[in-house]
Amino acid sequence: MPSFKGQYEHSVDNKGRVAFPAKLRKTVSPAAQDRFTILRGLEPCLYLYPQDRWELVEEKLSKINNFSRKGRTVIRNFLRFAEDLVLDKQNRLSLPSHLMDFSEISSTAIFIGSGERIEIWSPEKLDQIDNELSFESYQELFEQVMGGDIDDED
Repeated sequence: MPSFKGQYEHSVDNKGRVAFPAKLRKTVSPAAQDRFTILRGLEPCLYLYPQDRWELVEEKLSKINNFSRKGRTVIRNFLRFAEDLVLDKQNRLSLPSHLMDFSEISSTAIFIGSGERIEIWSPEKLDQIDNELSFESYQELFEQVMGGDIDDED
């Protein structure tokens, strides 16, 4: 299954509609049928899942113990802001106003391919996050997460 990658910037109109990037659209499986689920991200951004990939997320969520407080809290706070969307005939998404408020998206949205999902950011919030992460700390984080040794080449 191909993964989403790249960064794309698009204008948001006054009704909250934004063009879905053509290069990302090519990666969406026909099984998704232009249907998506959008929700709050774990950072000040939005997560966008094509329907077929969202079904895999729901499968993972169904395995969480909803009889535990932690399980209920995760399920509730992850799903409470989720909404289903469909691309319109101009290949646009209508971003829900409450999610635009959360992510502080107004006139511009940045789509970032992030593997199984797409993140949608306001340029200002993305700049803020980027500025908090130095290249050296990113290298260290990458090495920790990927578990490999990266040669220092000066």
